[in-house]
Amino acid sequence: MLLQNLALYEDEYYIRVNCEGDSLFYFFDYDKRHADNNMQFQHFHTFYELCVVLCPHATHFLEGNPYRLQMFDIVGIPPNVLHRTYYPVGEACKRLIIQFCLPRNVTGLSNEYEQLSGVFHREVPIFRFDPDLQKRVYRKLNDIFLLANKTDPMRDLIIHLKFIEFLTLLYLNQDQNRYSNQTEMSPMEQKIYSITGYIHTHYTEDLSLESLAQQFYISSCYLSRQFKEVTGFTLTDYIQMTRVRNVQALLINSRTPITEAASACGFASFSQFNRVFQKHIGMSPSQYRKENQTPATELDL
Repeated sequence: MLLQNLALYEDEYYIRVNCEGDSLFYFFDYDKRHADNNMQFQHFHTFYELCVVLCPHATHFLEGNPYRLQMFDIVGIPPNVLHRTYYPVGEACKRLIIQFCLPRNVTGLSNEYEQLSGVFHREVPIFRFDPDLQKRVYRKLNDIFLLANKTDPMRDLIIHLKFIEFLTLLYLNQDQNRYSNQTEMSPMEQKIYSITGYIHTHYTEDLSLESLAQQFYISSCYLSRQFKEVTGFTLTDYIQMTRVRNVQALLINSRTPITEAASACGFASFSQFNRVFQKHIGMSPSQYRKENQTPATELDL
């Protein structure tokens, strides 16, 4: 199926090259999502991810900040960045999710690969291009879509090369990006999402309902009520979940001792941290590390 004469799409179609944890891997997932699929809280990955919107509109949250998306926008998500997509009530939203990892320390290409990855680390890594450039960008994705069903022995290598061409187009044309965030929110929603964004950048500090109410010039009682109404979480649970997610990233990607990871992410009491982690994750921090630590980190232990 060709959507608006631009992007190839097929329900429940996927492409895989290697597996998560390999130094080079790709997973292209063409699928639909309903409002029922919306995640409650933001999550992270240890690899890069692209969210390609193939429906009229959706909202993507990056580190607590909402970004309004329209059809054919491309969201770049670096490893360990908290994010989630909010799909509106109604017709299912088509989307393409691309998860990938490029090899590190490739002699002669390390700098270039690092520069390509750099487009994901923009302040707002969301891309929207004019029609001509958009066609060039999506042509690369369509080539990969068509290549996936072929039995060519060079299939995986060609997919890799086409994807590098795709990333190169993003990199070379990032200054042509036309994206602007036009999320429609009430003044109170704007205030609440300013606070969630603040939490994501200050979670290592001593945060409380009273301190945030004072910081954002709002009564603590009103903030407590409105925060739950807008986000679905109490302010305390939101702060705790943000800290827990960041501890999870440290446990997976580093050898940092658990006590130090908890302290570095804003937990003043280790006993409180253990209790909160168990409550939200359903297992102890040591068990979580054992079951989820990346192979590269395990080798370093």
